[in-house]
Amino acid sequence: MNRWRPTPFLWVCIVAHLPLLVWAWRVPAQWPWWLGALLLVHGGIAMAGLWPRSRLLGQNLICLPPAATAAGEVALTFDDGPDPEVTPRILAILARYEVKATFFCIGERALQYPELCRQILAAGHEIENHGQRHRVPTAFSGPRGWRREVMDGVATLTRLTGQRPRFYRPIAGLRNPFLAPLLAREGLLLACWTRRGYDTREKNADRMLARLTRRLAAGDILLMHDGHAARDASGQPVLLTVLPRVLDIVAARGLTPVTLRQGCRA
Repeated sequence: MNRWRPTPFLWVCIVAHLPLLVWAWRVPAQWPWWLGALLLVHGGIAMAGLWPRSRLLGQNLICLPPAATAAGEVALTFDDGPDPEVTPRILAILARYEVKATFFCIGERALQYPELCRQILAAGHEIENHGQRHRVPTAFSGPRGWRREVMDGVATLTRLTGQRPRFYRPIAGLRNPFLAPLLAREGLLLACWTRRGYDTREKNADRMLARLTRRLAAGDILLMHDGHAARDASGQPVLLTVLPRVLDIVAARGLTPVTLRQGCRA
């Protein structure tokens, strides 16, 4: 368990409530002004939670640590699986290139396809926590809602894999101030990404590739999806066409793909 401390941004927001409350108590007739100021503070907090790569609400792994960057490493991560069609084909591509990746699995899907989880681990990849239910409204949850989503996912994946997750990635990176204290208490790390291909909706392979590899550099964390993968006109998941091209570019730039745990080794 780690001790959680509010970020400077949250401290400013907390402290800002005091003069606003005094203002409301002493001059209630000016309610449109003090209420507007209060809404502005809370709006800032909400916007920080809607920005996946923000660190305003707490620790957030958006790139690998300096040691991994110096070693020329990049992390490949896949969300929303396991998927009975796409996941095995991604595993085959990764095996062909002899690289390892991190799969952020949804607890409910892992329960549906436990054998796929075993295949991921048997191939030397890692499984991390993408929540139990993967519902957008979780981002607006209070402490109990976050605990249910995160810790049910931890319990499910630990039971299926025999290894407790170390990282948690919320759906689309959406969160609020109640998540960071929970992750700190439970010894989990929030992990988002450096760049993504929007591969759940992008059907153009060239655009997807450009988003994933433009300015690609050591230390980057790439977000892709084995679940909910966008499909081309023929019905094939576009990522299956793009992933080998990504790995070719990674190799051409002298970068080494690693899992998140490997990249974050002490």
